[in-house]
Amino acid sequence: MTVAAHPPGADRLLPSPVPVRFVAEDGTAAEPPAGYTAPEGGRLLEAYRRMVLGRRFDVQATALTKQGRLAVYPSSRGQEACQIGGVLALRGDDWLFPTYRDSMALVARGLDPVEVLTLLRGDWHCGYDPAAVRVAPQCTPLATQTVHAVGLADALRRKGGGGVVMAFVGDGGTSEGDFHEALNYAAVMNAPVVFFVQNNKYAISVPLAKQTAAPALAYKGVGYGVRSEQVDGNDLVAVLAVLDAAVADARAGGGPFLVEAHTYRMDAHTNADDATRYRTAEEVERWAAADPLARLEAHLRGRGLLAPGDVAAADEAAEEFAARLRDRMNADPRANPLELFDHVFAEPTPQLREQRDLLASELAAEEQ
Repeated sequence: MTVAAHPPGADRLLPSPVPVRFVAEDGTAAEPPAGYTAPEGGRLLEAYRRMVLGRRFDVQATALTKQGRLAVYPSSRGQEACQIGGVLALRGDDWLFPTYRDSMALVARGLDPVEVLTLLRGDWHCGYDPAAVRVAPQCTPLATQTVHAVGLADALRRKGGGGVVMAFVGDGGTSEGDFHEALNYAAVMNAPVVFFVQNNKYAISVPLAKQTAAPALAYKGVGYGVRSEQVDGNDLVAVLAVLDAAVADARAGGGPFLVEAHTYRMDAHTNADDATRYRTAEEVERWAAADPLARLEAHLRGRGLLAPGDVAAADEAAEEFAARLRDRMNADPRANPLELFDHVFAEPTPQLREQRDLLASELAAEEQ
């Protein structure tokens, strides 16, 4: 009996054997990968400006945590190419389903940074209107947002109009059952959703080697019938090229797509984490040499697309952005305790109304 090497059509699901790359660590052009088109210069310049602003936002948010203005902050420094590339691959009417680490992406999407940080300050679970901005609430439980993303993508497919959903997830999230259920459901329903895995090598302190024996996380899509790819996540040009292709394929009716970006979290998991307990300074230094912002800047300079004045302008805009954010976050929020009862149920229960009325009467008594 002759057994086929792969079932019919299986080859089209397989990712590239090595991560797709357009730009080397020093900013020089790498061998162009087959099947992908490099973004035009104007989009790369816009990506550069947003990466500069995103990094400054991340540094400022980290400082706000140290000052007690935020309860916690998960930094995404080092993952700027993923954060910005993911946003730039989407249209305004597409949906983004982020994790708790994707505040930078939300700012790049155009959301008010104070509203983005509301979750991390502890005021609201979500400080913005998801329907208005097409961004789901930032998700803290690992991978639960992937199932929600598929459900919304399936709804968009049924309605028509070509809408696409992108679900961000970390490498740790791919170990969760929800992630696998989402892949399977998306494939069966041919949902227009892109699963964007930012593999930053650690699920808090657990290294990738202790999470999976797969040759790459991108291969996890193959068993569910999901087209998959892996990309150098610190190469903005490659990230944007691959995500452009994945989003276009999903929009055209090709179904779900899984993209794994190989990147690195330069800072600790959060301000409550001591990363020196599970990784070495030498490892961090090696990844610092592959810094995505420095790589893109060197690449644009080499192509004559970025002048010193452009760099200065981007830095100045980022500093002004950080100053405005700092001033607004230094103002104490005015909390209304009665808001605890908002958005609990679509129609409040009698018990909820009773509890709200009791609290309202107690607050009124205190004001007298």
